[in-house]
Amino acid sequence: MKNFWHHLALSILKNRIAYLSVVIALTVFMTFMASKTQISSELPKILPKSDERFQLYESFKKRFGEDGSVMVIGIETDKMFDLAFFQQWQDLVKEIKGIKAIKDVVYAGNIPRVIKNDSVKRFETKPLIAQRAISQAEVDTVKARLDKLPFYKGFIINEAGNVHLMMITFDQKAINDKSRVTAVKEIKALVQKFEEAQKVDLHLSGMPFIRTEMTAQISTELGIFLGLAILVTSLILLVFFRNLKVMLVSLVVVLVGIVSALGIIVLFGFKITIISGLIPPLVVVIGVPNAIFLVNKYLEEYALHGDKEQALKVTIEKIGQTLILSNLTTSIGFGVFAFTGSTFLIEFGIVAAINVMLTYVVSLILIPVMFSYLAPPSSKQTSRLESGRISKILIGIDKWVNYRRVYIYLIIIAIVSVSVYGMSKIKSNGYIVDGLANDNPIYLDLKFVEKNFKGIMPFEVAIDTYEAGRVMSSPELFTKIKRMEKEFAKYPEFTKPVSLVTAAKFIYQAYRGGDPKYFVLPGIDELSKLKDYNSSLSGGKQNLAKGFIDSTKRYTRVSFQIADCGTVRTNELIKELQPKIDTIFNYNAETNELYKKGDKQGYDAEITGNSVIFAWQNEFLQGNLIESTFQAIVLICIIMALLFRSWKMVLISTLPSLIPLLITAGLMGFFDINLKYSTILIFSIAFGISSDGTIYFLTRYKDELLNKNKTAKQAINATILNTGVSMFYTAIVLFIGFFIFTASSFKGTQSLGILVSITLLMAMICNLILLPAFLMTLNKRETKKLL
Repeated sequence: MKNFWHHLALSILKNRIAYLSVVIALTVFMTFMASKTQISSELPKILPKSDERFQLYESFKKRFGEDGSVMVIGIETDKMFDLAFFQQWQDLVKEIKGIKAIKDVVYAGNIPRVIKNDSVKRFETKPLIAQRAISQAEVDTVKARLDKLPFYKGFIINEAGNVHLMMITFDQKAINDKSRVTAVKEIKALVQKFEEAQKVDLHLSGMPFIRTEMTAQISTELGIFLGLAILVTSLILLVFFRNLKVMLVSLVVVLVGIVSALGIIVLFGFKITIISGLIPPLVVVIGVPNAIFLVNKYLEEYALHGDKEQALKVTIEKIGQTLILSNLTTSIGFGVFAFTGSTFLIEFGIVAAINVMLTYVVSLILIPVMFSYLAPPSSKQTSRLESGRISKILIGIDKWVNYRRVYIYLIIIAIVSVSVYGMSKIKSNGYIVDGLANDNPIYLDLKFVEKNFKGIMPFEVAIDTYEAGRVMSSPELFTKIKRMEKEFAKYPEFTKPVSLVTAAKFIYQAYRGGDPKYFVLPGIDELSKLKDYNSSLSGGKQNLAKGFIDSTKRYTRVSFQIADCGTVRTNELIKELQPKIDTIFNYNAETNELYKKGDKQGYDAEITGNSVIFAWQNEFLQGNLIESTFQAIVLICIIMALLFRSWKMVLISTLPSLIPLLITAGLMGFFDINLKYSTILIFSIAFGISSDGTIYFLTRYKDELLNKNKTAKQAINATILNTGVSMFYTAIVLFIGFFIFTASSFKGTQSLGILVSITLLMAMICNLILLPAFLMTLNKRETKKLL
């Protein structure tokens, strides 16, 4: 292996033009590919395709369309039924309906009312008002008719009557397309114009709006984070090395890494998501430590003998093999996400893992080659390694390691004990808009709608009757749906349901002359009287159940809306309601058992929908990401075992990286930071990066102890004072580099930035204090044996 690194160093320095040309060609190609980068407009696909819950939801969408296709505009006003205001509201509806991607717009004026037409034995639907109002009398008629339709209370108008919703349905083809983004922008412009003219505040929400706005923020933040990462790391490098050339050389490396990250995303056919958008700034933060170790080693070697070429050769040989191991552990920290089965995380894991190693290769080539063309370092640059506050700190650390190891162990035990207690307080919960700050307009508008209408997140029950046409030929199905809706009504989180029963209630109210007290599901005898009117419920232009029965009349749905009440509560609701649904739709009273799936005596009724899938996804992610963290730990331990061939050394090298994770978990418990996909990411990423410091320290210690025949004390002293400088610089870069994510408008990204920063800072402390303390506790003979 030593010959390999020796020959590689000679090859790079001898054929530097060829290597440089390859890097330039790669950069040009990746820049071209990066120009084709696209932001994903779709919801993250987290559940694997093989998951039955995912398959159920996909089947549901194929039959009934996307359930999260409605955007709402809410307004609180007492002027809605004043002629002038009502006319302006109607005009806004008309303008929005004219937007290309919009399928329909429903408001208080055009909601359907059912009218019985005895001459043709049909029930017909007509809007409350068919044209733009021209008199106050017409508006008063709309209000009077609305008051006789109890269903719409709490649905299109709140119970108090002062908050109204406009419901905008997007075309199914546009919901996952760029045209949705364009449409939302046009709606926002019209809303702003209306607000300015009427001096009112409108509240925009609904899944199409939330998705579009969050995607736009991702795109904006990608540019902000990139700029901050480059600016911050450049300033840190300039402060550390006090040399513009070193900063520029390092900057070139990370710029190549950035375009490569974006290029790889395009090469794999991926689009940028809320998580993969973090990769380019992560490349900056993770790529700079490579430059720091290479530059510091070069300066250190040049200070010894003053031979630039020899210094560069030794740098490639020594640091090259150290960095490949450290970058490999970092790559594993990201790469384990590729085994989660989740498309969302697989893409992130693949791109990040590949890019970490690609950045390493670019660093190993570019930095020595570029320094080979630059003038040798000055004595001022090389003397910087042996002076300053950092050196004083490292000398203090060396004293603690040599003479106060008992105190180190006692402090660590105390910290770990407190962290374990804090870890026991961690909660697991996630929200659909969990990533947004409480003062974010998207969050505030959602809470406004939830306050007045309970919620807008889709919660569906998909019903399979097992036989084509059975939906309309089975009166008992209506009774079962009614029973189920009563069960749901016991839970305050749900809005009124919309289903076949709703349509039947409208028809019966119309049949009985429009009296609101008859907005009920009639008995079987009464239903039979309506047999001649059945076409109104299931076919023709006046189909009242459109969107709730599939074309074969085998499947139907019951639609609820739910508040964004968190994944814990949503899963509780699912676990409580699904058994009740099974009992209602699939219970055999004679055998006191449930019918087997497919038995035509029963029905298959299952909970699904956008909010349900989100809860399931969060649950799935937690299990898989915890598993991924353990996979990362095991894989990195295997690398340590191959490097040192001793289980004791694996234990010694793993603890300094595990303890910071415990501290982070403890902080999450104490500061009430929930466990969710964005925060679970922290552990495997941080462990992979933390292990870098362990490898830096141990490989240098091994070289000092075995190759230079020093005592354990001398080897540790030399390692702390020499490698410690680079580790200190690296820790500062990583800490500040990850801390820039706190500038995000997403809470999850903020938490990731804070917690990873703290974890990596603690990892540096453990690697510089605890690790050498462990090594000093061993005698030299045992240490040599382990190494």
